[in-house]
Amino acid sequence: MNISQLEAFVVLAENEHMTKTAKQLKTSQPNLSYTISELEKELGVPLFKKTGRNIKLTKYGKIFYEHASSALIRLNQASSLIQEELNPYSGKINFGFVYTAGSEIAPLLTRLFLEQEDNKDIKFSFSLGNSFQLLKNLSDEIIDIAISSFVENVDNIQFEKLIEQNIYLVVPLDHPLAKKDGVFLKETKDYPYVYFDENSGLRPYLDNLTKSLKFKPNITIEANEDHTLLGFVSENHGITIMPKIKGISSYPVKVLEILDKHEPRWLYIATRKDGFITPGALRFKEFCLNHFNK
Repeated sequence: MNISQLEAFVVLAENEHMTKTAKQLKTSQPNLSYTISELEKELGVPLFKKTGRNIKLTKYGKIFYEHASSALIRLNQASSLIQEELNPYSGKINFGFVYTAGSEIAPLLTRLFLEQEDNKDIKFSFSLGNSFQLLKNLSDEIIDIAISSFVENVDNIQFEKLIEQNIYLVVPLDHPLAKKDGVFLKETKDYPYVYFDENSGLRPYLDNLTKSLKFKPNITIEANEDHTLLGFVSENHGITIMPKIKGISSYPVKVLEILDKHEPRWLYIATRKDGFITPGALRFKEFCLNHFNK
């Protein structure tokens, strides 16, 4: 059984006339008769019966028509959706990003992309999470593109540098270090830390940073989302190291420069190495990279 057989059956069931149906399908009447005959053989029941010059559905034909017509409608809908996705100027882009990109970077890129006339018909679906969650969703084809940290030993993911983020020390307003504008991390050895947990893509960067400075933070609380860390810091649970995100000024905290020389922290555009990426998602990826390269 194939789609051509189903289409021929449905049109014949609706026309109830062999000659008219053959003409509509641009085939010969013998070919149409053969197609229906093969379908009846496969199903093991007659689908049509003659009534004068016309034909009508049998009891089994009515049952089959109800489901075959619905199936064809859904197949056509699926085909239309796929064609829409393949159009580089329409369809939907499933876009994921880490928490630190959610307050400013991702909204900015999306707005600038949609402001271009060619992109006005594109729709977005957004996913927020840590880098490990996003990369799994990317690998499972739940999302098309992601802004994440670099993660080692992840198969089938391509990372391209997007934007450098500065890292700062954040302390409560009434903290002893709040009198300063910048600190060396060894000055913080006696203070408890609210720290990104091991599920955060930022954690490997922080571990490498503190290791390179031969400094071990006193971690008392762990979380994987920026605003959660800021909430605990503002309530004097400790200090933290994090990017300076939009909205940080709404918390009663002081942002201090880290005076130690350290490697920059990058956010990356992540896509699948293998597998299909829609033209729209590919255009958005190039837009993001070009925007920050400027």
